[in-house]
Amino acid sequence: MNLSGKNVLVGITASIAAYKSASLVRLLVQSGAHVKVVMTPDSLHFIGALTLSTLSKHPVYSEYFNEKTGEWSNHVALGKWADLFVIAPATANTIAKMANGLCDNLLLATYLSSDCPVFIAPAMDLDMYQHPSLKNNLSLLKKFGNHIINSTSGELASGLNGEGRMEEPEEIVKQLQNFKISGPLSGKKLIVSAGPTYEAIDPVRFIGNHSSGKMGYAIAEEALKNGAEVILVSGPVHIKPPIGVQLIKVTSAVEMYDAVHSYIGDMDIAVMSAAVADYRPSAPADEKIKKKGDSIQFEMVPNPDILKSIGLNKKPNQFIVGFALETENELENAKSKLIKKNLDLIVLNSLKDKGAGFGGDTNQVKLIEPNNKVTSIQLKSKQEIAADIISKIIELID
Repeated sequence: MNLSGKNVLVGITASIAAYKSASLVRLLVQSGAHVKVVMTPDSLHFIGALTLSTLSKHPVYSEYFNEKTGEWSNHVALGKWADLFVIAPATANTIAKMANGLCDNLLLATYLSSDCPVFIAPAMDLDMYQHPSLKNNLSLLKKFGNHIINSTSGELASGLNGEGRMEEPEEIVKQLQNFKISGPLSGKKLIVSAGPTYEAIDPVRFIGNHSSGKMGYAIAEEALKNGAEVILVSGPVHIKPPIGVQLIKVTSAVEMYDAVHSYIGDMDIAVMSAAVADYRPSAPADEKIKKKGDSIQFEMVPNPDILKSIGLNKKPNQFIVGFALETENELENAKSKLIKKNLDLIVLNSLKDKGAGFGGDTNQVKLIEPNNKVTSIQLKSKQEIAADIISKIIELID
């Protein structure tokens, strides 16, 4: 995993190995990650918050609220902010609490609120590390989906020599960088088209539409979360792409056609959610058109049909998803498009549905299969709709 641009939350517990956390934070920042630190109250006896705040360039969180100001440290927001959560060092006490759902400090509350991959780097003396209760708790945490960064052997704070040393920060960063998200789409290559296309009239004017690209970008992000390798072919939008996708920027329908076709041969799944212009001016002007009268006329010619071209030429192992935005006879028109373009699934939008369509943060869709099965998804956020679409794709390709 490329850590550049990733949000990495570092959890620190009350171990002498906390001194290594400063190096861990520094290395993560050097790798391009955005780093925040959450600490147990007792860990502050081992390393100062000022050091970690300076290195991470963010405030350090250790209490539920600031007694002087009443400002709340929102553990839910912290958990949702993180793309990765690494707890290093993790004491036997904290590991036991995590394994059994206890929640008596901010770090534990944040852990229970997070839905990102969690990495745990134990640090303790060798007898504690070998104790059956500790082994059982680590086993439970693995079953919950957490990733254990095993302790190493060496000199311990007690003066003994053996297993229990927290792994070195350099190795922890390497393990994070080598981490690959696994999921139902692991090993699958998926291409998504998103946003509008702009068809030039002259160097400063174009014909376009109101697509924001939010739906396609959300689909790309959900596909990543499920383990897919994702290529995102995007028309002009103002959205930051999900970290981890291969972004291909295009402007016109012809450019999008060329980009999709340059990759489609290697793809397992294609989700064509872009709002591609059906027509373009036949002869865009080389210079800005000056206003000379009350009206202007120009000829429009059809753009290549991206969805139809890949649907009719799809390989036996490929799964093609299209979108249909309709204003009348919605279901009939979408079903017709599904058949004519040889699709495996079509997502129907209706501009008549309040809260659906271009620009907004919500959507309401119907998922239509070739066997005429229709799954209606009520109004919810586009991210949630994207998760439903990816879940349907996973169901149908199994």
